[in-house]
Amino acid sequence: MVERLIVLVLFEGVDLLDVTGPPEVFSLARRETEEAAGYDVVLAAEDTAAVTTAAGVRVLPDVTFDELSTRQIDTLVVPGAVEVDGERRVHPRTDPAVVRRVKELAARTRRVTSVCVGAHVLAAAGLLDGKRATTHWSTARQLAADHPAVEVDADPIFVRAGNVWTGAGISACLDLSLALVADDLGEDVALRVARQLVMYLKRPGGQSQFSVPLEQVCTTRRVEDLRHHILRHLREPLTVADLAAHAHVSDRQLTRIFKSELGTTPHAYIESVRVERARHLLESSDDTLERVASTCGFGTVDTLVRAFRRRLETTPAEYRRRFRTAPHAG
Repeated sequence: MVERLIVLVLFEGVDLLDVTGPPEVFSLARRETEEAAGYDVVLAAEDTAAVTTAAGVRVLPDVTFDELSTRQIDTLVVPGAVEVDGERRVHPRTDPAVVRRVKELAARTRRVTSVCVGAHVLAAAGLLDGKRATTHWSTARQLAADHPAVEVDADPIFVRAGNVWTGAGISACLDLSLALVADDLGEDVALRVARQLVMYLKRPGGQSQFSVPLEQVCTTRRVEDLRHHILRHLREPLTVADLAAHAHVSDRQLTRIFKSELGTTPHAYIESVRVERARHLLESSDDTLERVASTCGFGTVDTLVRAFRRRLETTPAEYRRRFRTAPHAG
């Protein structure tokens, strides 16, 4: 039996679900297969005093960081913590003492992971330099600004870059942990664990943290009208010229509006909306891929598949297999 020491870092103000979610997944893995009996999950902190989480729940560490100094760690899990200022803006916490301890532990760890804004701790420790990483969407821009050597992608549920895994917030800790179990013990074991959790096996690593219609905050009525126009006419070509005519602006001005208001190009935004609609149809209907492609304005299945690979790093068929909620037609 393989012995796998899983160390979860504790510190004051840590998010509670970041702490409790991963151990629950590993515990269920132990229950589902003898192969996982080697998982040894411990909570580590600077000392053994109770740690108060952001939810006010107190958690007792199993060991101190110093007590781990001679042990080889299989997986290091770094949760996140935030502070909220007077204007309700969220700021990730990166205590220098915690960063130092994480860097020390990572040096003798096979696999390093972060949950939610814990990615900021990994970045501060230099563990994400030159790597692609994700974090909670609300702090992704700050992560990119503070650590330009990190390739920040705010969209995926989790990202694997070699032996470093980063997860989005906050419930995505379950998706990340299931992916770790699948990596260790195979998809079948992870599926059994997911069933016990009453959740899907895993959202593909590339699946967006949020849906397209809710993703953008519009600042003008004109842009809001354009977005609704796109949603109502997805089957149509929706060229830049068409949208410009609808908005009574030039093609060049339309492109500038999308860039300044939505941070993207008209083509990219339209594709993202079409992918979002296709995701919904794949989850909730028996429509063929040809019908889904036509309904969403992709035209052909090949175009649909290319968009899914580009946006979600999976295929429409694989997405439907994992996320289908409608019963199959009899």
